[in-house]
Amino acid sequence: MFSAVDVIRVKRDGGRLSDEAIDWVVDAYTRGEVADEQMSALAMAVLLRGMTPAETARWTAAMVASGETLELGELGRPTVDKHSTGGVGDKITLPLTPLVAACGAAVPQLSGRGLGHTGGTLDKLESIPGWRASLSAGEIRDRLREVGAVICAATEGLAPADRKLYALRDVTGTVESVPLIASSIMSKKIAEGVESLVLDVKCGSGAFMKTPEQARELATALVDIGAAHGLRLSALITDMSVPLGRAVGNALEVAESVEVLRGGGPPDVVELTVALARAMLRHAGVSDVDPADALADGRAHEVWRRMITAQGGDPDAELPRARHVETVPASATGTLTRLDAYAVGLAAWRLGAGRARKEDAVDHGAGVLCLAKPGDRVVEGQPLLELHTDRPETLGRVREELAAAYDISGADAKSTPLILDEVTADR
Repeated sequence: MFSAVDVIRVKRDGGRLSDEAIDWVVDAYTRGEVADEQMSALAMAVLLRGMTPAETARWTAAMVASGETLELGELGRPTVDKHSTGGVGDKITLPLTPLVAACGAAVPQLSGRGLGHTGGTLDKLESIPGWRASLSAGEIRDRLREVGAVICAATEGLAPADRKLYALRDVTGTVESVPLIASSIMSKKIAEGVESLVLDVKCGSGAFMKTPEQARELATALVDIGAAHGLRLSALITDMSVPLGRAVGNALEVAESVEVLRGGGPPDVVELTVALARAMLRHAGVSDVDPADALADGRAHEVWRRMITAQGGDPDAELPRARHVETVPASATGTLTRLDAYAVGLAAWRLGAGRARKEDAVDHGAGVLCLAKPGDRVVEGQPLLELHTDRPETLGRVREELAAAYDISGADAKSTPLILDEVTADR
């Protein structure tokens, strides 16, 4: 028989939690037998003392066991998913999901909503009139059979322990714990029932992990958990010091994603979409299709239209537009050498594209268009950023903050690769 105090003491003193202790405390917390203040103390002990890879894998398994798993059944296709740790302008899920489905895999993409300066995939897609995020397990399976792709909210029964613990970590200063981050991400992906997975772990000012070293630590933990649970997977470490693409904001990012699916779009969005698609198809065992071809010839765009329609959306409907559009002019002539992702994400949030609390609504037309990116030559006075909002009272503060978000120099911009590294299970 265990007690919460005994489990807390073991981790507080730097000990290793037994498999049985982990199973008990996660289950007891989910059922309400372990109080929030006790789990808060344990989460802080984990933050300070860490967990071994074996502990983290077991903690993840216990969170998976706290609820149901999504039984995908016989779909006639290999199943593969992608998870991103989030960033500014990160709309990659939108073109990536139909692209991988167009190449022959089934992609059950269970996604979330944005909070703070990072956008949420479901918020973006809800810009499309009629589109529905909430699907039952049966509806998810049906969409995968019919279309090969679905993007939706996680069902309530998947990893309820994670949902409860996530909310607690958010208010107790324990969000930064790598074992708890990794187990939170992977518990939902394992419960999802896919056979393979690719992770996009971002680093830079607009990401949760600020340095490549921090991103590698998290990527390694994620890959180790997945491998311990039998997934075929790897993690790309990608740069998020600059906004991804040119659009930051819900409807603006949907429009840019459709451009990519039609064979155009910003080069960085195309590059990352194709790189992730190739990794996903490799793990899924699909080797005879190049996703770049499926973008160019329209196959991915056709799957997009079918996917949106299957969830009640109108792919031809006009997207929401903000009532107020203003530009931020370049302050000098030269080369744009820096455009800070966090500052742009914060600006989009202030303009109405994001939320401060989970219950807040978002303005789907709000956001920022980056009319120039680092490396571009600009002339003093030319439009640098375009601000879209229904809240004109926010524009003064946003302009002030964005004035420090970019640098223009006579020198060329330092080139940083978008994809920094890959972490594999057999490293």
